[in-house]
Amino acid sequence: MTPEMHSQIVAAAAQLRAGGVVAFPTETVYGLGADISNPSAVRRIFEIKKRPIDHPLIVHFADAARLQYWAEEVPEAAWRLAECFWPGPLTLILPRSCHVPSSVTGGQDMVGLRIPDHPIALALLNELGSEKALAAPSANRFGRISPTTAAHVREELGHAVDMILDGGACAVGLESTIVGFSGQTATILRPGGVSLAALAEVLNGKIVLPQVKNSTVRVPGALVSHYAPLTPLEVWPTKILWQRAHKLEAQGRRVMIIGWSEPEPDPVSPENKNIAYFLMPCKAAAYGSRLYAILRRFDHGRFDYLLAEAPPDDPAWLAVADRLQRASHTSFDKLQDDDYGKGNTPDENRHE
Repeated sequence: MTPEMHSQIVAAAAQLRAGGVVAFPTETVYGLGADISNPSAVRRIFEIKKRPIDHPLIVHFADAARLQYWAEEVPEAAWRLAECFWPGPLTLILPRSCHVPSSVTGGQDMVGLRIPDHPIALALLNELGSEKALAAPSANRFGRISPTTAAHVREELGHAVDMILDGGACAVGLESTIVGFSGQTATILRPGGVSLAALAEVLNGKIVLPQVKNSTVRVPGALVSHYAPLTPLEVWPTKILWQRAHKLEAQGRRVMIIGWSEPEPDPVSPENKNIAYFLMPCKAAAYGSRLYAILRRFDHGRFDYLLAEAPPDDPAWLAVADRLQRASHTSFDKLQDDDYGKGNTPDENRHE
């Protein structure tokens, strides 16, 4: 770490101790951090993001040995996951200790805890001290696309933040996997940077994927609409993608297709003058690391619609599929029109 960055981290820690709010990089997305022991600083997070006060914040700390300082009870399965994946993109939902205010957890008795895997984030947390932790949701307006660079934070939040630590682009690019526990049974409440396969390997397959709507615990990023661009985004299977694009083009709409497979039609042919095509990586991790940056880029591209090719039906793509579904303005399995086969079509008035 350069001396200049070290001095910035010291300054950021001073801001946090004084009740400030600081944006900082993690391996997943940029976080908007405040000292959890400072009620006014935590309140500022909700005000800056325009976030509902009952929507919980994830608590970030630096040392796994301090897990029981922040959590009242820690099942064996949680210890095993922490040992394998911390620091890393994993959040554990556990009963909060007396050191975690209810304002941080949205009034719940459970808290989300994680140790980020980024040198700047860890240096900042260590500079604060072992009895300190940061409440840190993503550094963007509530419900919008999460930031994966410092420039994204500046663009969206501007001077509302006291300081932004620039750590370059986030390596994972999607939020952490959130895991809750019922006894020794682990449940994925939000897919993310740690895969289902990796979790299952550590827990000998004892992990489940519930319907989030049936969960009794509120967790970040689990609302039906989230991570959304302002430009309407639709997610379509590969064989229907171009049908939808051509129908929109016939209506005079400018369309950007975000795909992961090589397109059959020529995306730059004269007849497709109002249709653009962007080819994403065909591997889930690489796709996920670029997704938010690409959505932001084309949200500013004067397109009328963004159409995303539905990801493969593969557990490795769970997190990507989850984010695309929540970011989209349509739900494919609820839409109806025989023009698209199987009785499905977008409802063009459903722009939530």
